[in-house]
Amino acid sequence: MKQLFLTSFMAAVALSGCNSNKMEHDASGTFETTDILVSAEVPGKIESFDITEGDHVKKGQYIGCIDTTQLFLKKLQLEATSKSVAVRKPNVSVQVAATKNQIAKANVEKARIQRLLRDGAATQKQLDDVNSQLDVLKSTLSAQLNSLTTSIQGLDKESNVYQIQVAQIEDQLRRSRILSPINGTILAKYAEPGEMAQTGKALFKIADMRHLFMKAYLVSDQLAEIKIGQKVTVFINGKEEGRQKSYPGIITWVADEAEFTPKTIQTEDERQNLVYAVKIAVDNMDEAIKIGMYGDVDFSTKNDR
Repeated sequence: MKQLFLTSFMAAVALSGCNSNKMEHDASGTFETTDILVSAEVPGKIESFDITEGDHVKKGQYIGCIDTTQLFLKKLQLEATSKSVAVRKPNVSVQVAATKNQIAKANVEKARIQRLLRDGAATQKQLDDVNSQLDVLKSTLSAQLNSLTTSIQGLDKESNVYQIQVAQIEDQLRRSRILSPINGTILAKYAEPGEMAQTGKALFKIADMRHLFMKAYLVSDQLAEIKIGQKVTVFINGKEEGRQKSYPGIITWVADEAEFTPKTIQTEDERQNLVYAVKIAVDNMDEAIKIGMYGDVDFSTKNDR
């Protein structure tokens, strides 16, 4: 009988101790992040793809490359064609040099005849003839310049077409390089070197695991306690049983409309079926918090538990 009483007493003490260690929080929720699905921007064979799930990468870091051989050869061809167009462009000064030289000589002859005419040693017809010759030469020069300008403009347009095509190839070459869009952690890898990539094919998924957010749910009575920008304390279960680890958080969003309580979420008042979603930004610099984990939140600043 004494043994039974002692056993019952110890069990009651243990149960009392467990209840006293139970932590009450204002709300609970799950941790989420904004992940980015990186897809191939150009088709081709994947030459290299040097990442593993769990790798930490930096924004702009080179991760791999899609075969660019055909693009590079196409670029060389376009550049060669563009150069051949440039070679065909006429040299205006050379083309009109002979006509300008004739005009210069005709002007010298005109000046000579004008002097002779003043001295009575030349006739008006001689002056008229040289003026007519000058008019013809000037018309010839104008026609040559117009023709050369039209030719140059046409060649410039042709060259511009090739230059645009070269720029398009260079853009494709840049997009053949697989780069990380953010500082983050590789969550999933969907392709391997040697496989064929198609435009839009998913290559890997990445997320910033150091900046997560908790999505918690509140009953209407709790809305008066919070506001956007408010600092809060977020908790997750620690390694030691019965202890929790705390993280600073900031409320970044509060839903405008209520929704039915998700089955996996507990609220302060279990009798209420409608709740308001809240997002809390959390710095997860030690990356102990994982996507999908459950956590708790206190809206008032409290000591770590």
